[in-house]
Amino acid sequence: MKIEEIKTLGDLKKSGYTSRPIKEELRDNLKKKIQNGEPTFEGIHGYEYTVIPEIERAILSRHNINLLGLRGQAKTRLARLMVNLLDEYIPVVEGSEINDDPLNPISRYSKDLLKEKGEELPVSWMHRDERFFEKLATPDVTVADLIGDVDPIKAANLRLSYADDRVIHFGMIPRANRSIFVINELPDLQARIQVALFNILQEGDIQIRGFKLRLPLDMQFVFTANPEDYTNRGSIVTPLKDRIGSQILTHYPEDIETARQITAQEAALDDRQKELVHVPELAKDLLEQISFEARDSEYIDHKSGVSARMSISAYENLLSTAERRALKKGEDHTMLRFGDFLGVIPAITGKVELVYEGEQEGAAFVATQLIGEATKSLFPEYFPKIEKLKKPDEVTPYDDLVEWFFESSGFELPDDLSEKEYREKLDSIKPLEDLVNKYQPDVKEKDRYFMKEFILWSLVEYKKLSKKRFSKGLQFKDLYGSYISGL
Repeated sequence: MKIEEIKTLGDLKKSGYTSRPIKEELRDNLKKKIQNGEPTFEGIHGYEYTVIPEIERAILSRHNINLLGLRGQAKTRLARLMVNLLDEYIPVVEGSEINDDPLNPISRYSKDLLKEKGEELPVSWMHRDERFFEKLATPDVTVADLIGDVDPIKAANLRLSYADDRVIHFGMIPRANRSIFVINELPDLQARIQVALFNILQEGDIQIRGFKLRLPLDMQFVFTANPEDYTNRGSIVTPLKDRIGSQILTHYPEDIETARQITAQEAALDDRQKELVHVPELAKDLLEQISFEARDSEYIDHKSGVSARMSISAYENLLSTAERRALKKGEDHTMLRFGDFLGVIPAITGKVELVYEGEQEGAAFVATQLIGEATKSLFPEYFPKIEKLKKPDEVTPYDDLVEWFFESSGFELPDDLSEKEYREKLDSIKPLEDLVNKYQPDVKEKDRYFMKEFILWSLVEYKKLSKKRFSKGLQFKDLYGSYISGL
């Protein structure tokens, strides 16, 4: 029997439909997915062997869940994806404020309607996408918002006494009956409001203004919290923590490859940008390395964390920097340049919390240093490592390049060069070509020029060359030659 044909309680009973509590529903559907080898949380990367198995165990245990982790660790995304474990449709009493189950109504409205209509009780169908409710916990949230209150306007319109339970206006939680309810940033909820959740989590009933209501609500609660909140702004009261079955710790990507997958999936790029700008693999790795460096930086507050959103925003800025240059030059294709990374600084400065020393240096300085540290970290993976000290007669692979800069008056690389001018500029440095040919002979032709710039920036970080920003671009010079000429 198709759901379109089931319009009354009688039709529902004839169809053989049996209702299940939401936790049983999630559990049964998860079991099927696991047995069939289907992914349970698609689009989540890096949690395959850590967080996702723990969530699956919590669902199989019928637990309410608290996801504890720093910002930008996909906590809310995980909660939203739980909707995919619900049945596609469930029957509800038509007109019910709290999504009553026709086979087991709990509200005064639905019980009265059942007495009146009997087997003709009208039934409608609720899609799983409508069974997700989310509330950001803020200090101004009240018990009335979450659970409910007496509505004087309803009492006046229906001419009811305040002693009649029909004057109650249900809050968000009762209206989310038979659904997943997410409270984000739980510690920000005032302690007295957290106390109001005790009975709902333990017994499933609610209390409103002294009314003796016994509403056995059927809910799957998911809470999210930042561990820094426990000491900074508030805390989760101990009896509430005791009633949350599973607390699951989330984390940042543990390797660059996983971070790249997340950025590629989440970055808001259009097809035009993707076709216009060629992005070397090295540039993608460098972008993610910036976040890894930020999480270890002495200038950044580690307790606050560095969100994965930083890499996503930086990637969007990076491509937009190259796109803007191509548009100004009227070109229909461009290669990403190392200098384009200066365009990601606004994406970094707005995403990190600086400690006192970082504030003293300034956000832009910290962002620039992160780019430099990322460059320095990746350089030994592609070219021989540059040692801090060398013997007087020791020959290094970079001597010819440093000598080239010593003999020249400097090398300028303006930001707005056309593709042809850009390639000609870098081709003029013969030792750069030799280094790429010797140590990265298999690099794609499109990526060679980014690799050449990568060498220049790395030599600056290793104090072999100097780099100076001027209004139209960058100038590279021999470190000691420029000092001597200054004298």
